Amino acid sequence: PVYKILERIFDSAAAFYGMSLRWTMRHRGLMLSGSVVVMVLIAIVYQAVPQGFIPRQDTGVIFGNTRAPEGVTFPELERRQRSVEAIIRKHPDVEAVMSTAGQGFGGQRGDNIGRVIVRLKPREERKSTADEIIGQLRRSFRGGAQGLQVFMTNPPSIRMGSLTGNADYQIVVQGSDLKTLYDSAQDLEARFRDSDFLRDVSTNLELRNPEIRVKILRDRAAALGVSPEQIERTLYNAYGGRQISTVYGATDQYLVLLELDPRFQRDINALRSLYVQASTGGMVPIYAVADISMGVGPVSVSHYGQLTSVMLSFNLAPGVSLGDAVSRIQQMGESLPSGVTLKMAGSAQAFKDAFSTLPILLLITIVVIYMVLAILYENYAHPVTILTALPFAGFGALLILLVTDHELNIFSFVGIILLVGLVKKNGIMMVDFALQLQREKGLAPVDAIVEACLIRFRPIMMTTMAAIFATLPLAFGTGMGSEMRQPLGIAVVGGLLFSQLLTLYVTPTFYVSMERFATYVRRRRRPVPAQGL
Repeated sequence: PVYKILERIFDSAAAFYGMSLRWTMRHRGLMLSGSVVVMVLIAIVYQAVPQGFIPRQDTGVIFGNTRAPEGVTFPELERRQRSVEAIIRKHPDVEAVMSTAGQGFGGQRGDNIGRVIVRLKPREERKSTADEIIGQLRRSFRGGAQGLQVFMTNPPSIRMGSLTGNADYQIVVQGSDLKTLYDSAQDLEARFRDSDFLRDVSTNLELRNPEIRVKILRDRAAALGVSPEQIERTLYNAYGGRQISTVYGATDQYLVLLELDPRFQRDINALRSLYVQASTGGMVPIYAVADISMGVGPVSVSHYGQLTSVMLSFNLAPGVSLGDAVSRIQQMGESLPSGVTLKMAGSAQAFKDAFSTLPILLLITIVVIYMVLAILYENYAHPVTILTALPFAGFGALLILLVTDHELNIFSFVGIILLVGLVKKNGIMMVDFALQLQREKGLAPVDAIVEACLIRFRPIMMTTMAAIFATLPLAFGTGMGSEMRQPLGIAVVGGLLFSQLLTLYVTPTFYVSMERFATYVRRRRRPVPAQGL
């Protein structure tokens, strides 16, 4: 009974298709005009669909960087780090927390930074996703982090780019003049924080680190027989931990380091009491040959591409695509002063490079398929007929991504490239059989393509439905990692449905038009016999 019901449904669909196909063959101009409209709409929808890179997925682990004010002592940093850890542990969806002080992600080290690694409960045991938990923790840190800046992130499973920061994406501001560079970077950071499309904005620029400045009085030092190298050596002996010897034991060896007692290292007055050995052999107090004062300065001077730079890290606000954010950031960078440039880095640069090369890859794929089909059929026109389904598949994929509020990212773009192979087989089944009917039965192009479409209707529907049902688990699947698979599945399902609906009518129309065009070209090339006088 089930077989009979399905057969009746299929026979009704085939009868309707045959009737509608004959109608479209009498109105080929309308179908060709509709194809041109779809080509125009592809460009519009491509601009409207949000563009992303690698989607973030809920793996059950989130990460965080912490930053204390410059000059904080390590015991104070440790105390503040434990307060952040206590806030995270109170969250009902958190299973475990690991916290370190003095070291961040990506090999970052410093006396004022730390990191946390948070393991969440299994997905079925918690109410919130990883991104929702980050938003809840962000609100908790506003009042209880005790002066620590906390940057929580749920990084993508594949991290592109060599830079790491406090957020998923980074840009670099470069310049040769430090003052202009630092002022511009601070102004840009403030504009990032005030924007409505960025979150968790941070920078590696730290200019308020307490420092002791030693200014050598060169004339006085030269008169007393003290060189700058001797002053530098004295300071290194006192604070640098110079190795002066090695003690060898029976089973081990010990390094002998020269330095001040730690309690004197924390007192600036002890620095004033140091003596420098002059070239004459006498001892000269350091305050006699140098001015010693307190000040503030940068923790470090960063470089990127051999130029002094400042790195800004950021996450995206909910509902904002990476493509839109990159465009708006580049617009902000146009107002930077002369000599200061803004450059994408890390994942943002990888996204920019990928979306400039992926369309080229798609075009190369289409050209290679055309060449193969042209060699196979020994015809330059009908490979174009077969490829007419591709624009409809691309339009369907982009449209369903826009409707379902999914991004056009690396995985959905792979789905569009996959559609090239899935969709062209419909055209091959139609065109190949129509050419065979023309050769063997001498049918006209219209009769040949109509009969080919009706005979091939069943295998076309079978293969398409098999591909759609095979992709549905990707499109509607849940669980860990589904965020990465869904865009690919949705793009394939949408492209197949839309292209299947239209190419059953558009491809036959193009076939007849191409046959008439080829006949016209052959007639123009045919030599005209000479007329006798």
